[in-house]
Amino acid sequence: MSYLTGARSGALRGRDKESDALRALVDRARAGAGGCLLLLGGPGAGKTALLDLAAAHAVTGAPDEQGFLVLRTQGVRGETHLPYAGLHALLRPIADRLDAADAALHADSVPAAGSGMLAEALRTGAGAGGLALPAALLRLLQTAGRPVLVCADDLQWLDAPSREAICFVARRALAVPVAVLLASAEPGTAPGDLPPLPLAPLDERASRQVLDDLVPEGLPGDLRAALVRAARGNPLALAELAGSLTDAHRKGSAPPPETPPRGGRLWRAYADRLRGLPADTADLVLLVAADPGIDAVTLVRAAESRSGLAALEAAETAGVVVESPDGGFDLADPILRHVAYAEASLARRRAAHRLLASLLDGVSVGEHQRLRRAWHRAAALDGPPDRLAEDLVRALAAAPKAAAFPEPFRVLERAAELTGQGEAKAARLAAAARYAWQAGQPQRARSLLSRIDTLAVGAEVRARAELVRGSLELRAGKTDSACDTLLAAAERLLRTDREQAVRALVRAGEASYLAGDNRRFLAIARRAETLRRPDDDHVTRLALEYLAGMAATFRGRHREATASLRRVATGVMVTPSAGSPSVLVWGGVANLLLGNGADALTLASRAVELARAHGAVASMPQMLEILIQAQLWSGRYDALAVNAMDGLRLAQETGRATSGAQHLAWLAFTAAVAGDEETCALRAARAVELAAAHGVSVAEALGTLALAHLDVAANRHADAVNRLRTVARTGDPLVVRVMATPLLVESAVRTGELAQARDALVMLDRWADSTRDPDRLALAARCHALLAPPAEAGERFTQALELHRQGACAFETARTRLLYGGVLRRSRRPGAAREHLHGALETFERYGARLWSEHARAELRAAGESVRPSGSRSEAGRLLTAQQFQIATLVAEGATNREVAARLFISPRTVEHHLRNIFARLGVRSRVELTRLLS
Repeated sequence: MSYLTGARSGALRGRDKESDALRALVDRARAGAGGCLLLLGGPGAGKTALLDLAAAHAVTGAPDEQGFLVLRTQGVRGETHLPYAGLHALLRPIADRLDAADAALHADSVPAAGSGMLAEALRTGAGAGGLALPAALLRLLQTAGRPVLVCADDLQWLDAPSREAICFVARRALAVPVAVLLASAEPGTAPGDLPPLPLAPLDERASRQVLDDLVPEGLPGDLRAALVRAARGNPLALAELAGSLTDAHRKGSAPPPETPPRGGRLWRAYADRLRGLPADTADLVLLVAADPGIDAVTLVRAAESRSGLAALEAAETAGVVVESPDGGFDLADPILRHVAYAEASLARRRAAHRLLASLLDGVSVGEHQRLRRAWHRAAALDGPPDRLAEDLVRALAAAPKAAAFPEPFRVLERAAELTGQGEAKAARLAAAARYAWQAGQPQRARSLLSRIDTLAVGAEVRARAELVRGSLELRAGKTDSACDTLLAAAERLLRTDREQAVRALVRAGEASYLAGDNRRFLAIARRAETLRRPDDDHVTRLALEYLAGMAATFRGRHREATASLRRVATGVMVTPSAGSPSVLVWGGVANLLLGNGADALTLASRAVELARAHGAVASMPQMLEILIQAQLWSGRYDALAVNAMDGLRLAQETGRATSGAQHLAWLAFTAAVAGDEETCALRAARAVELAAAHGVSVAEALGTLALAHLDVAANRHADAVNRLRTVARTGDPLVVRVMATPLLVESAVRTGELAQARDALVMLDRWADSTRDPDRLALAARCHALLAPPAEAGERFTQALELHRQGACAFETARTRLLYGGVLRRSRRPGAAREHLHGALETFERYGARLWSEHARAELRAAGESVRPSGSRSEAGRLLTAQQFQIATLVAEGATNREVAARLFISPRTVEHHLRNIFARLGVRSRVELTRLLS
């Protein structure tokens, strides 16, 4: 299946650079000077699609241009031994010329001797050898009377005489109107002196686009992400995986396919490649497939048990086995690994696992090696199944968490398969589901849970399964059902596992928080309070304190909340809490509510690092949410945007709708700060839409807040007040209300709604006073300055700026200086005003805050200062929208349309649309002129 789709006609997803290179080669040949390119890529990489693109470009020139003669051939494994089979296919379109030349040769016509020699070779399969025949092919193409494109696919299967003749032409094509494109799946079979064009795997963005083209009705985010992971950037794998989907895959009741279908084109291509290996090399390849990342010592010992290192060398020479950066060995492609393992017989697979287990047997191996040994023994069925299952479980418990192979959920799934019916089997399936969920594979987790439903199990195992199910529902945005499921699981677990029961209560509280259901959160906190016991372990005590502190915060009892939250903030740094990402998140939230932005940033950063190290992909979006809030507290908007983009991607890949909505809202907020109205509106609308669909009021409030910030920046204060009335209501989260209040007070003062401004300020005053956070106290002081009589406003602003100097948020400091500068100007103190306005302008320009910069310039001009433009870049900034200016800047720095699209999270088509408008507004005609203008 071709992936000839994209923003422009005939574009290949993720192959802009390669497509441009091929078009340029064809255009050079059209102009009289050709050349050659050798496409290198494994099966399914898109070599044939690129040759198709070049051929299409060759025949679709301008009406007044001379048309190309396109000659194509393809190597066929079954014809490799037939001399000139490749040339026979290549020259078929001009067979009549060769037949005439053959007749002239037999009539002793000297001018036709070269073409006649070709015809004779194709007719008899025998050539004279040496230089004569390749030279005859070059002469034939030179005298075609028009430009020629030669495409030779699957060069590795082309017969030797044909390959040599075509490569002879390729080396001499620079001086003639002939373009030669060669494609090979095996670099070792291609001449090393021809210019290579290697095809790297498609990146994630291009892979997602290919899937979207293949499945226009769309796929669930977690399923799409699973297919992207399985394909590893191979376009054919994406097509075959998409084609293999069933209704069960789409509904999430079956785990997504991990390999292209057996018997498909890609599978057959890899199987053919493996069949050509010597027997000892094939056995070694199977060992690597059975233990990806196998260490060099074990692999060398395995090789010595066969034909020595020659077998390993042959595998490396064939490009099948490669050395990884950590010194281990793996197959060159994960799909190749699956094929190598599946194509081996059951007996060969068991023998390979048995050998690996014996090589890993010994007292000196580490815990990870013990897990690998238990895995291989279980795969070989080398012992009683129950004992093998127990060994797997014990080895996994002792293994390091960062071990990549075997994956924990596969270990426990295998242990469950080896376990007879009953409680132990169900417990292992529940544990496997938990690990699969944590690894960001929700569909596999749901599939494992469905297997428990068919078993007769007790209350505890059922509760553990429900804990995972509730967590899956929570991340999928089903907040109401998630809360019910988690509460039921907590009650069942209380007698047997208090720590997990209390953790379930925390997650149920999170579900009610996300839904904006404070009453239910308070009920959960009251239930948790009744569970306190003197002998609770450290983590359980922290969880209970966390719920108590959050509940007091929601009641507006900030001083009461402080004691519990401080115990959480300090307690999470004590071992073993410091090693748990989820517990560190509690500490991060506690510090945010205490106003300790720097400590919140430290804990959230540590939680993200640990989650990455442990492979806890499912929890990453939530960890990033807390990190983003901490970065917002300190005005680190650039880092915030990067993390929100990462969080949105991970949320989409792991099916976490609740988190995805929040990250979209944060991205809308950064667009609002930049003054990018179009992007802010699009992202906020999508965030609100997602939030409404899944009952996530937090994300809805954040999206509304972003739009309100934009309204204030654009002097639409009445609109801002209308939006912020909904955000500032009591039911919204404290952090959102704290962010909303300064904007609401400012806009309400501008619109004359002073009573509403004073009412909103009460909450900020109470909270800021309880935390003593200088940044929040500064914002409260700024609000009081706006509400104060003119005679008192200056003192209040001075107090706010002094508090800002003790804080960390430069952007909010600039906002205060802008407001104070305006007050000073209106008080006829232009000199004092200009000092603050210049400082504000410098900060806004550093942040790229276009609308706020315009405010500062307008105030400076009103204060009697002529604001000097900063050159053509400033002129462009005035003529372009914020997003257009951002696109223009990236293009001027050398970014391609696709790179700009990836940076700004928009489509390449949108980039092209904006570029046309940018060129028109700035009066430029090319990227070169744009670069000169902005440099």
